[in-house]
Amino acid sequence: MTESEFNEQADAVFRRIERAIDDGDADIDYDSNGTVLEMDFADGSKVIINRHVPNREIWLAAKSGGFHYALQDGRWISQRDGSELFARLGELVQLGAGTKLVF
Repeated sequence: MTESEFNEQADAVFRRIERAIDDGDADIDYDSNGTVLEMDFADGSKVIINRHVPNREIWLAAKSGGFHYALQDGRWISQRDGSELFARLGELVQLGAGTKLVF
């Protein structure tokens, strides 16, 4: 995957996440500059999502740990534990906000 292709895919991921937050009922403050998206929850926890262009990965960081996701067969899959990006993000949002979001 070229850098340009990766950035297009990563842009789509960020748009999908932002749309889910904006459309959802969860009390989530977020800030995005296009390469990093930070979610802040009422309990003081946060989730940070950023793109890592050199490795063509999307990185997800939370109090519970960090995860690196690479695009495989149209899905973002963790190289560490095989989890899917949006499923893991949904779990983390539910822990922080107490509400489930569907990405």
